[in-house]
Amino acid sequence: MSMSKKKTNEEERDEEGSVEKSLAGGQLTEKALIATGIRVGTLQRTKYMENFIQKVRPEGTHIIDINKTLQRIDIAGKFIARHDPKRVVLYSSKEHGKMPVTKFCELTGAIPLLGRFMPGTFTNPLFPGHLDPELLIVSDPAMDYQAIDEAVKVGIPIIAVCDTDSITTNIDLIIPANNRGRKALAAVFWLLARAVLIHRGELGASDPMKYTIEDFETKLEE
Repeated sequence: MSMSKKKTNEEERDEEGSVEKSLAGGQLTEKALIATGIRVGTLQRTKYMENFIQKVRPEGTHIIDINKTLQRIDIAGKFIARHDPKRVVLYSSKEHGKMPVTKFCELTGAIPLLGRFMPGTFTNPLFPGHLDPELLIVSDPAMDYQAIDEAVKVGIPIIAVCDTDSITTNIDLIIPANNRGRKALAAVFWLLARAVLIHRGELGASDPMKYTIEDFETKLEE
């Protein structure tokens, strides 16, 4: 039984490694990915996010399991790839979310929404800016709640980048990651865009991306 369990654990590690390799495509090392802060959570954790936490640092910061982040990004990419990109909406009310959302949509053809979410965008067909998406992706459930509320009303599936303190009610697919940092958000959406393109067959697992993570990063104004 011990040999069987050992084999299972080895297979799981191999699977995790293959997911990381296919998403990064040789452009990103594990060290560089960790340096973005993608796995660094907050001092708080909710019951919704407990299963994604790997450890707690002595000062109380919760660290997200990077392998679970990569696995969820791959699952999300496969799901997004099944949809017409013109029916996929990315929304972020965060300043740090501007460039990641813009670059993701440029590469995948999805629709970007930034800044204030206007009431009726999903629910009122008479609203001039009305959209009828099949899928909503948000950068933070707490900050992007208005878009989530309208998506729920019209029955749109929701993918969200969730930190350790996130409440994930109404979220259909959680991507566990730091959703506060500029570099972390850039890394999440870079990896997600790559996963979508790979699952569409538009990018090989070893092919380089058009942009780097730095290109996805919202720059601080001088």
